[in-house]
Amino acid sequence: MPITITFLPLRQSVSMPAGISILEAAAQAGIALDIPCGGAGKCGKCRVKVISGTVTLGDASRAALSGAQLQKGFRLACQEKIDADAAIEIPAESMLAGSSAAKILTASGTATTPLKPRVRKLYFELPHPDRDSPDADQTRFRKAVGPCEFPPALMRRMPGFLRDHGFSGTVVLWGSRCVAFEPGDTTRRVYGMAFDIGTTTIVGMLVDLITGKDLALGSRLNPQVKYGDDVISRISLVRQDLGNLQLLQQASVTALNEIIDECIAKASIVSHDIWEIGVAGNSIMQQIFCGIDPSPLGEIPFIAAFENGQSFAAADIGLRVNPAAYAFCLPQIGGFVGGDTVAGIIATRLDTTVKPTLLVDIGTNCEIVLSHQGKMLATSTAAGPAFEGARISQGMRATVGAIEKIHLRNNDIAAGVIGNVPPVGLCGSALIDAAATLLNLGVLDMMGRILTGDELPAGLSPAIRRRVIMDNDQPAVVLAFAESTGALRSVLVRQCDIRQLQLGVGAIRAGISILLRRTGLTPESLDTVLLAGAFGNYIRRHNAVRIGLLPQVPVERIRFISNSSAMGARLALVSTDEREYAEQVIRSTTHIDLSLDQQFQEEFAMAMIFPE
Repeated sequence: MPITITFLPLRQSVSMPAGISILEAAAQAGIALDIPCGGAGKCGKCRVKVISGTVTLGDASRAALSGAQLQKGFRLACQEKIDADAAIEIPAESMLAGSSAAKILTASGTATTPLKPRVRKLYFELPHPDRDSPDADQTRFRKAVGPCEFPPALMRRMPGFLRDHGFSGTVVLWGSRCVAFEPGDTTRRVYGMAFDIGTTTIVGMLVDLITGKDLALGSRLNPQVKYGDDVISRISLVRQDLGNLQLLQQASVTALNEIIDECIAKASIVSHDIWEIGVAGNSIMQQIFCGIDPSPLGEIPFIAAFENGQSFAAADIGLRVNPAAYAFCLPQIGGFVGGDTVAGIIATRLDTTVKPTLLVDIGTNCEIVLSHQGKMLATSTAAGPAFEGARISQGMRATVGAIEKIHLRNNDIAAGVIGNVPPVGLCGSALIDAAATLLNLGVLDMMGRILTGDELPAGLSPAIRRRVIMDNDQPAVVLAFAESTGALRSVLVRQCDIRQLQLGVGAIRAGISILLRRTGLTPESLDTVLLAGAFGNYIRRHNAVRIGLLPQVPVERIRFISNSSAMGARLALVSTDEREYAEQVIRSTTHIDLSLDQQFQEEFAMAMIFPE
């Protein structure tokens, strides 16, 4: 049974399985907490206050917090789990600090970003026409409201509307363009939706464009996954038959409409008052959303259809909002580096960093941006769906029953399961943990081979040795035995799973290495690594470094920034200045197409080897 967790003072609510950690629930709500220790429970910086609900209290919280703090309900978000509906207050000092990202995350509830939405409403009262002032309706309207444009359809409606409503009402403007009239004063009802359309998941946020407050959040699996779990398979589908483009577009639009319906129900508003939709996604997701053929992105060189941001009538693709509402996509840098990366740059103000900073957004498609000396290099690499649990023999998404954490306890492997239920599979974060743990134990060698029998280290504990088996003639390691967990079957990580992980890790590490080489930097030169994306919030930093997924830097330099794509889409929704900033970003960023880099294959082959 899902539970509802509300975060204050942001009033952000999420529905999650019981037993989830406070940190993970906050990440799902788009809130990034400060965890410089990587969630080890040692720094005490992620403390939150339990206002209501059932939350665990463990030794780490007792050690890090004073008796008075514990009495008041403070807990460590990285350590404690929520077992029932709860309200959690997040102090300002527990937010991700030291960067603009912290301000933006806080702004999801307080709108510290100056509000300047493109869509706005004005109430007007016009003098009735008479013999002394026989000006045209349009002329008198512009005198009252200011310079504005009238599309022909609205011009045809204007005379009748003015006379039916006593020459008063509310006009809706999109920039300088009048798009609708409404009877009475409706100026307090202006809402928008910001979406992150990922290859695997879609996240949407309902925003009050008058106050800047976030009102509701919703998410769905991207229905396009049934047509292919990566972007290349979806491009291929369109290349086979252009009619499949509409099929893919409508799949994503259906998910957006479901999220819109969910959010308006939570906020108790009506869809008629939603006037703009903002979208950030990779190039393929954005072009499919716009109904633009992505086929050229399936051949070398990878050419996107547009760079500058795109706007169009939301009704044209069937979005269930006001019929006169508009939708927009953020600009694209080039190739597979799309609006989600631009959103991440504006959300973090990456271009303003003084010291070398790396932004890594890990997903089915991984985007990487390196900022150094006022310049940015950006690239994209196909990490594959292994991090989402796909193509893993017992892989699954991070939901109830998934092993999401692996660690050593009493010289044996211990597994953490979402929902505290018998495990049925493992998700991407557990796969990373498992590989790092097996490398440290010597069960896995640098080439990614699971060792068996006499090859295993002499000092390996009997409990670990018992877990190394042969399964259908291939080596495997049992992460959870069915007989000890009550599961229907044991959960294993097999040799083929390690190979899938190596492919994803190798692609990402090769991309990072090439950007560093282009700027003459080494991993040690990096001052900060910003880890974006919902998946990034579940990764244990030291394990990601151990397997080479992230650069070999001290874990204190790796910072989680939650869903920067959704944050950037939200910023663009509430401020036209942010949209102009996004357009500047694409002009100041150099796109690196890895398919044209002669050393990529060599880098990729080397990156398949796990670090010593």
